[in-house]
Amino acid sequence: MITLLFYIFIAITAIQVVYFSVFGVFAFAKIKHNTKQYDIPISVIVCAKNEAENLKSLIPELLQQSYKNFEIVLINDASSDETLDIMEGFQKEHSNIKIVNVENNEAFWGNKKYALTLGIKAATHNYLLFTDADCKPASKHWITEMSQHFSSSKKIIIGYGAYAKKKYSLLNILIRFETVMAAIQAFSYAKIGIPYTAVGRNLAYHRDEFYGVNGFVNHMKIRSGDDDLFIKDAATKKNTAICFSKDSFTISEAKTGFFAWFRQKRRHVSTSSHYKFIHKFLLGLFYTSQLFFWILAIVLLCTSMWQYALCILVFRIIIQYFVLGFAASKLKEQDVLYVLPILEIFLVIIHFGIFITNLTSKPTHWK
Repeated sequence: MITLLFYIFIAITAIQVVYFSVFGVFAFAKIKHNTKQYDIPISVIVCAKNEAENLKSLIPELLQQSYKNFEIVLINDASSDETLDIMEGFQKEHSNIKIVNVENNEAFWGNKKYALTLGIKAATHNYLLFTDADCKPASKHWITEMSQHFSSSKKIIIGYGAYAKKKYSLLNILIRFETVMAAIQAFSYAKIGIPYTAVGRNLAYHRDEFYGVNGFVNHMKIRSGDDDLFIKDAATKKNTAICFSKDSFTISEAKTGFFAWFRQKRRHVSTSSHYKFIHKFLLGLFYTSQLFFWILAIVLLCTSMWQYALCILVFRIIIQYFVLGFAASKLKEQDVLYVLPILEIFLVIIHFGIFITNLTSKPTHWK
């Protein structure tokens, strides 16, 4: 029995190593800097629901962008606070701000995708760049960095949405580690030609790509997924590019409470059941192999074969550190790897908990 478990352990380790080799496609990729200067008109779209305070800091950051030819489309999604007033105040002083005021519609009550659709239709320009009200660009060159990846063939640009670092917070490190792992997978799969997800707080695409898949029609009733489910429908090997230069990042404040973050992750994970089969299979196999890798490692370390199990465990961790180290450095998140095995075990347990919880109840969405 122990021998059988050991052989299974070797097989699962091999699966993990294959995944790390795939992640290496992104980890060892070079940042491409275009020498040409592009000045295509860009519409920056921000959908906000009860985000008055966040807009006070975000809008000035957007107005200070170095890009020359852009407008800001602010969508007020039926807010009950002073969101609309804040938008109108900035609009009076800046001619490149457009406001879309969305009132609750009985058919699309509280649906962010409905509000985003109205904003996309109202945008003056065809090239669209999205972020959230609770985000900030990492630099004044954010629009420039993201837009320079557009070309005659590349019409969808996937960016990185980071979380601000907070000292002496284990939860912050865990959240950022999970974000880094999600980004590595998203960028890696996009690099090998099977893009499957993006984050709405840093995503750009041409309006034709939106209309080409009838917008959010295929998943309008699913309130989350304005980013990843859109990517599922629209993104291909030919039309998708990734952007991971440090000036292209957006930065958000991470949740400060575990249960608030857990609820947020439940909402995000709930859309994965609507992914394409190949994506569900690859993601499921990775997380399942992670789970059983650690279970079998712990079991085998308590047997007479512990020396062999330890060697395999160390081998796998070395490869993991090597690949993820290069990948995390590209995202300026090296510090999340200091206690990598511990964070990975925590994350595996949390993902399992989210899977079980989502089987028994549906998470809530948007605000």
